[in-house]
This record gives sequence, C-alpha cells and structure tokens, in this order.
Amino acid sequence: MELKDTYKTIANPSEEILFKEKSSKFFGYAFPVSSQEEIKTHLEYLKKQHFGAVHFCYAYQIGTEKIEFRANDDGEPSNSAGMPIYGQIQSYELTNILIVVVRFFGGTKLGVGGLISAYKITAQMALEESTIIEKTIDVRFKITFDYKNINKVMRIVKEKKLNVISQKMELNCEIEITTRKKNAEEISDIFETFFEVSLKKL
Repeated sequence: MELKDTYKTIANPSEEILFKEKSSKFFGYAFPVSSQEEIKTHLEYLKKQHFGAVHFCYAYQIGTEKIEFRANDDGEPSNSAGMPIYGQIQSYELTNILIVVVRFFGGTKLGVGGLISAYKITAQMALEESTIIEKTIDVRFKITFDYKNINKVMRIVKEKKLNVISQKMELNCEIEITTRKKNAEEISDIFETFFEVSLKKL
C-alpha cells in the first residue's frame, strides 16, 4: 500500500458569500487554518464584523495524520448547522480548514430541514469560491555535523532536493530540513550511514 503523503486544503481565505432564505441572511467564509489560535482569531474578527448577528456556526478540521475536528451549532437546533458545514469539508476531502456561516435571522423560522439545507449550501458556496490545493505532508529533521563534513551533507541536501528551513554554519553546524513523508525513511537511512553526522526527527 502506498503511503499517502498529500492532503487537500484551500490556498487563501474565500471571498465573503451571501445566501438568502426567507429573509434570513447567511454569510459564508472559508479560511485555511492550522491551529486553534487561528480559528479563534477568525471567529473573533467575524463577531466584530457582524455585530448583531444571532448565530456564528462553524466547522473545522485540522491535522493530516492526527485529525482534530469540531462542528458547532452556536444555538441553532442540534446538528442543523455545524454538521452540514462539516459535511462539506468531508465531501471536498479537505483539512486545515475552517468554514464559518454567520446568520442574521429574518423573522421567519426555517425549520430544521431548511436550516440544514441553508448551512450546507452556504458552506458549499464558500468552498466554490476557494482555490483548493494539494500539499505534501512533510517530515522535519535536524542534522548536526562538524564543519569539515559540510560538503557531503550539502551534496545530499541538493541531490535529494530537501527544503532547508534554517541553518547554522559554524564549527558545529546545524541544518533543519523537511522532506515529503514518503521520502523520510530513505533520507534518514542516508544520513545515518554517515560517520560524524547525526540526524534527529523533529
């Protein structure tokens, strides 16, 4: 079985979209996120933007191997908002994403079926406004070596097209690199055969 080392997410935050249903307004947003802090920041920002809105319903999924997700109805009937939004994240097979739907109540109740449909459509519209991209799941390593070994280390870095995140070139050198998950074992094996070069997975 081939190791899956890519995932799909969105490139940038989507444009604001608006869906109207029986005079209720639903504003939809999609954001690329990778931490709880980012999620909190986006929600706080939207609450300031839409002062007076009744419901800020959202769903997110973060992580590539250890998945963390949540669907929040924010006062709407149970599973009528967060789960339909989360369903769209799943149907597009995305991660590291937050979708928020802000509702202004227009005076007419939509019923649970109407709400499920409205939240689902708004989430879908926000995703249709987004650019979906595929990214690789990367593994980070720290390589430590003496300056005299710099050439052999850098040759491998270049040959294997490793991404250098940071480097400290002194008497004792340190480089942080990333490589695609499926190449990680090979890279690890190469460096571990080197004398006087140590490799640590971060």
